[in-house]
Order: sequence, then C-alpha cells, then structure tokens
Amino acid sequence: MSDWLVLVLAMLGACAVVVVITLLRHRTAAEDEDPSETPDVIEYMTMWIGVIYAIVLGLAIAGVWEARNSAEDHVQTEAQALHEISERVRVYPPDIRDRIRADVDAYVGYVVHSEWRTMADQERVTDRGTELLRTVRADVTDYQPRNDFEAQAYQPLLDQLATADQARNARADATGATMPPVVWWGLLTGALITIGMVFALQIRRTRRELVLAGLFSATIAFMLFLIWDFDAPYSRGIAVTAEPFLSLFPGAGG
Repeated sequence: MSDWLVLVLAMLGACAVVVVITLLRHRTAAEDEDPSETPDVIEYMTMWIGVIYAIVLGLAIAGVWEARNSAEDHVQTEAQALHEISERVRVYPPDIRDRIRADVDAYVGYVVHSEWRTMADQERVTDRGTELLRTVRADVTDYQPRNDFEAQAYQPLLDQLATADQARNARADATGATMPPVVWWGLLTGALITIGMVFALQIRRTRRELVLAGLFSATIAFMLFLIWDFDAPYSRGIAVTAEPFLSLFPGAGG
C-alpha cells in the first residue's frame, strides 16, 4: 500500500469518525438539551483552521524565500570565483593569461546574454555554457607552472575553478520550482476551506463585513502569489538577475 493511499484513507477515516459520532450523539441526545448553552463550534473550528493555515502559509513563504536567497548566493559565488580567476592569472605569461581571461569573458558573456534567457524560459542551464566552463577548466589545469611564483598561484586557481563549477551546478539545480505539487494542492485546498468557513458563519451583507471578507480573501490570494513568484527564482516576476556577473565583468553587458 502506497503512502499516498494511506494518507487518503486516514483523512477519510478521520472525517467518517467525526460524522458518525456526531450523528450518534444527535440521536441519543435528550429532548430538553439546549444547544445554545454550548460554545459555537463553527467559530471555534474557523479560528483553528485560520491559525493552522496561517502557519502553513508562513512556512511556505519562508521556504521559497530561503530558496530564492540561496539561488542569489549561487550567482554571486560563481561570479566572484570567475573574477578571482581572471585576476589571479596576472602572474602567468601574457599569452596564457590573455587566453584564460578571454575564455572566462566568453563564458560570462554567454551566461548573461543567452543562458539566462534559457533559464527563464525553460528552467534549465545549457550544454553550451557547460562546454565554455570546461574550456576555462582546461586552460587552468593544463598549464604547467614554470617557477615557484606561478606554482603558488596554481592551486588557488584550481580552488576558485572548483568553486565556480560547484556554484554553477547549484544554480542549475535551483532553476526549477522548489515547491512539490502536493504542497500546492494543500495550499490551494486550504485556501478554499479557509475562505469557505467565512460563509459558514453566515456573513451578512453589511459594508463592514463585506470589506473585511474581501480583504481577507485578497490577503490569502496575495500570499499565494508571493509563494508562486518566489517558487522559481530565475524565471518569474521578482527573479534573481545576472547583476553579480555584470558588476564584476562590466564588459559582459555590452
């Protein structure tokens, strides 16, 4: 038996138990029992449903916001590592130095102008970007230092290259949505239930109640929109940009 089937059966079982107990109690209740003397169970349930759903919304927003910040950090780390490579190769011979810098600039320019659009439209990185970074790796690793001064710069260059490669892989993993579909079903279903409980309280058509009900529903819709917008860090309204690359490599923006 799958986990999802167990979950569905457990939810149906819990609903069935509550309904059966309520019906049995209603049939066995004394004729002189006054329900008005007991607390309003609808208001009690509405309060707890709202509290629970607010907690779920808060956790969802915190999760997608943290994922967006992590995606932004990946971009900053990758750009900084590539910048360090371009600066540290100054100790190499001019032909080697210029070739490495040219390949780094080619990779950065491709990421900014081409790969970023692919990330936004298709939520993935490109094979071409991987090839260009592989070229930079070959430039750095294939060179044999000719003296101690160059040898001292060689290992830090390898470390920065590994950092850039790791950050690129992390950026690739963060291009898609971070919220599983089942969580979205829970958020949307919870929104319908929470808003539906307003009608269970027999809302009247006074201006004050209508305004409050409208604001309540609009707030939930706004929170769901924020979660949806932050869910894909590189492809929606408040997206992570290539600004770290442009700041460290001004020529890539041309």
